[in-house]
Amino acid sequence: MTVPAPTTRTTPVNDDRRPGCWALTRVVLASLAIGATIALVLTMAVFPGAAEGVVTGSLLFGFGLGWAALAVISERKTSQPQRWARVPAAAMMATGAGLMVCAPQDAALTALNWVWPPLMLALVAWMYARSRRAMPGRARWLLTPVFVVLTLASVGAGVQNVTSVGFAQDHPAPGQSYSVGDHRLHIQCHGAGGPTAVLFNGLGEFSGSWARIDDQVSATTRVCAYDRAGQGWSDDVDRPQDGIAAAADLHALLAAAGEHGPYVLVGHSIGGPYALTYAAQYPQDVAGMVLLDSASPRQFTEMPAYPTQYALMKRGLALLPTLARIGLGPASTPTSHLPGADADTVDAMGSTVRAKRNGRDELSIIPDLFEQAQTLTTLGDRPLAVVTASENLSTEGWPAEQDRLATLSSDSIHSVVNSSHAGVVEDGPGSDASVAAITAVVHAVGSGSPVTTA
Repeated sequence: MTVPAPTTRTTPVNDDRRPGCWALTRVVLASLAIGATIALVLTMAVFPGAAEGVVTGSLLFGFGLGWAALAVISERKTSQPQRWARVPAAAMMATGAGLMVCAPQDAALTALNWVWPPLMLALVAWMYARSRRAMPGRARWLLTPVFVVLTLASVGAGVQNVTSVGFAQDHPAPGQSYSVGDHRLHIQCHGAGGPTAVLFNGLGEFSGSWARIDDQVSATTRVCAYDRAGQGWSDDVDRPQDGIAAAADLHALLAAAGEHGPYVLVGHSIGGPYALTYAAQYPQDVAGMVLLDSASPRQFTEMPAYPTQYALMKRGLALLPTLARIGLGPASTPTSHLPGADADTVDAMGSTVRAKRNGRDELSIIPDLFEQAQTLTTLGDRPLAVVTASENLSTEGWPAEQDRLATLSSDSIHSVVNSSHAGVVEDGPGSDASVAAITAVVHAVGSGSPVTTA
């Protein structure tokens, strides 16, 4: 009689327990870390504050090196080589290198934004299928968030493309545009009387940001809000403009628009140094000045924390055009506190790729702007009002610099308002104080009397 050989019951082995699996999990983690680290180093250290094409290229090149690391290390250190990772590595590194070298401008980047999303979706689908065949469960799950992020970025870019079509028609310019050299600038003037108040936008602002103030000021005098090149409804220029170039643009714009000086210059945030530079270049055009929580031209030397703050802002703002390109513009845009439709316009205009690029461009020239603004050492006895928001009073050096600004004229007033930095333009109580300051300077110029608070 033949006795059957005993059978051995085998239990299926989980993917995570196969030879080399835990090594592969560590390789995936290391590759992800390598890609993220290189992308961070390229954007934050090697090319800090670079233009959009270079930033996007740096991110792609860094992530591509991460995929290359997965292919190379898995082949050398594990029993489960992931050769498929060479494909995304080659695609991302080649594209990233091309963007870094060519540094394409907005028109080319906009065109490419219609091309890459479907290609990326196809690549993600292929990578997901290959990873399911070549990777055990635990290692594969580590890549799932990456696939999700790439998919969301592609979909977001597609949505951004669709919503940008017809954007200009949905948000028409409220004022007029005039040719200034090789570009056109937008300006909106209304109200009657004089002197005319000219409003200088802060960083990330445009003419529509002044809606709450210019509605009130125009009831008593003429007021003009305008967009510097690259802002709002004005044309772009080839490179960021410094304060002197912006002053020449404004001087020509006011003449083309038929406005007559001398003017009361009103500057908010970095609009203050732009106003100071204009006054230094065209002193005959200046009747008075109002500085609303204005940046100081001496912030780099008189405010200890500012150089570090500037370096961080320079790096952070350079990322925003790339994020806006994949539909994250609204998420990186503070909500306007203006009323109703004005807030909708400011939020919509401020969340575009173009607005983010302008913010990056203007920040890049701040050192030059501040140096140029320092050439104005006095306004003489022309009326000056300085309004300081309470939000920044605890910042070392800020109160002293606000006091210093008030010494530019022998006829000046300086008030502190309980408000945020943006609130002196957008919020009710803050903007009321700003309107009072503008009205006081306008009255002083018109009456020839010393400037006083309302």
